[in-house]
Amino acid sequence: MSVKSWNESLPRYLDHTVLRPEATRADVLRLCAEAREQGFVVIFVPPCYVDEAVAAVAGTDVQVGIPIGFPLGGHSTHAKVTEAIEAVAHGARVLDMVINISRLKSGDYDLVRSDMAAVVQATPGVNHKVILETCLLTREEKITACRLAVEAGMDYVKTSTGFNQAGATVEDVRLMKEAVAGRAKVKASGGIRDWKTTRELLEAGADRIGTSASLKILNEWRASLVATR
Repeated sequence: MSVKSWNESLPRYLDHTVLRPEATRADVLRLCAEAREQGFVVIFVPPCYVDEAVAAVAGTDVQVGIPIGFPLGGHSTHAKVTEAIEAVAHGARVLDMVINISRLKSGDYDLVRSDMAAVVQATPGVNHKVILETCLLTREEKITACRLAVEAGMDYVKTSTGFNQAGATVEDVRLMKEAVAGRAKVKASGGIRDWKTTRELLEAGADRIGTSASLKILNEWRASLVATR
């Protein structure tokens, strides 16, 4: 990714999200309107709002994303596959699945790989990301998770749900970028609230940014462009 690309079209690198448990239907519809107005190409909404979100962005290039096995990752593979199939059947085009953190930390690597692969295989034709929840993993576990994700056919590895003790860091993005070695992309998410942090993560190698603070980040980005002219 070149600096020029995201400095010219930052909204296209941001996954605009509203996943907090108290979010209302009005919040989801507002998110959809903001995506249309600001040029975001991916939004993330709770699974129960997939129909409303798909309808709200119909006729645009905005893709609706749905979290799978969210936010803990400990669901059975069958449950994750069912969630994924239902979301895609209702129009979702991007799926962000939480890795089975407990099984990963237990060393059950074949199960972790097959858990991801089952979702990928059950929902062809859509974009698949896996959330590692990096704040809970050791360095070696992060590297192993990236390897398993690539082997399972995931398109992206992602840092965080935003629902745990810490979110994305520059160090984790660099590590994940190195670990996937071009075989998958990297999404940074969790605690990203300003343009400075966003820029640091993009410069570290993040291909996408997931955030609920997209409008604030865009305003700061636009102000920085004016300041440098």
